[in-house]
Parts: sequence; C-alpha cells; structure tokens
Amino acid sequence: MCTEKTIAVLDYDAGNLKSVQNALEHIGQNAIITRDADEIMRAAGVILPGVGAFGSAMEKLKRYGLVDVIQKVVREQKPFLGICLGLQLMFESSDESPEAEGLSLLPGKILHIPEKPGLKIPHIGWNSLKVSEKSRLLKNLPEQPYVYFVHSYYLAAENPEDVAATTEYGTLIHAAVEHGNVFACQFHPEKSGETGLQILKNFAEML
Repeated sequence: MCTEKTIAVLDYDAGNLKSVQNALEHIGQNAIITRDADEIMRAAGVILPGVGAFGSAMEKLKRYGLVDVIQKVVREQKPFLGICLGLQLMFESSDESPEAEGLSLLPGKILHIPEKPGLKIPHIGWNSLKVSEKSRLLKNLPEQPYVYFVHSYYLAAENPEDVAATTEYGTLIHAAVEHGNVFACQFHPEKSGETGLQILKNFAEML
C-alpha cells in the first residue's frame, strides 16, 4: 500500500530491486516495488535501480509505460534517484547500446571504461569518492567515503555543476549527480554498508 511517505522502487524486470527495498526498510522507510503508474505518482519519492544492459532496459521501460511516468515524476518535482544502470538510463545515450535513446533527464553520455593494462573490466569493488561540498545526497559522510561499484560503463556528464561526486578507475568517472529533484549514483548505496545507508537516509529526508 502506498502511503504519504512511501518510496516507489520501479519494477521493470531489472535485478537488485529487492536489495534496494530491503535497505530502505532497514532505515525505517516504507518502500514498494511497483510498475503501477498510480502507485508511483502517489509515492513521495521514486528510485530507478537496476543492473543489466542499457538497450534492453530502455525497451522494458517503454513496454511498461514507465518512460512517461518517470518524466512526470521529474516534472512534478518528486525526489527521484537513479542507481547504477538507473543512473545511466537517465542520460542521453550509451556506448553499450548506440541504437537506444536514454531518458535524457540530464545531459551527458555513458561511455565504456577505457581498456588499460592491469585494469579489470567490469569494475567490481570499492572505490573512494571525491564529494562536492554542495551535495545534498552525499552529506554527512566520512571524508573520501568508500562505496561499492559494479559497472563497465561510466557517466561523462555534460554539465560540471550536476556532478556531486567523482572517482578514478582508468579515467575520471562522474560517480554521482544531482540537479534539482533529480539524483543518481553509479555505485550501489544498498551494498555500501553504513555509508550507503546514510546516502539513502539523505534521500529519504528530501521526501
């Protein structure tokens, strides 16, 4: 059931939805996994998580009618958070699926992590963040906090002012962004221990 402070976790057959729901419930939030447009619009905040491929994920968002719902959520200024693949889908395009158009909620492109000797791709593991002092999503964290990544593609945001955190893995990666009511992180807060839970608490405080 969707209550005033419910967070809707969007269901488009992507992996990791239950982990996000469990993490939200662990910090005392009511979270539902749903693709029902009415439930999503009644929610106080919306999260687009996901693991998988850019092109097939966009196809499923369209199939379930979620593209229009997401755009309406953003227009109505509900707090919106993309996680991992969810971050990538929020931008214009991806090297992974050149034929697919993203949601274009923010300007920027998703690029393949450059191949370098000794660099393992996908990037799996813990990396430290350089966090913008102005970030609302990443406030009250340790200095250079460590968070958990699983990805082969990374964000190059067009607007520097949208970038809330960066990390280094073969190149400079825009690891988190925020613009108005829109937030996203390439890493997995639901798998990043106390630091990740604090990030989800920060998001919940905006509801």
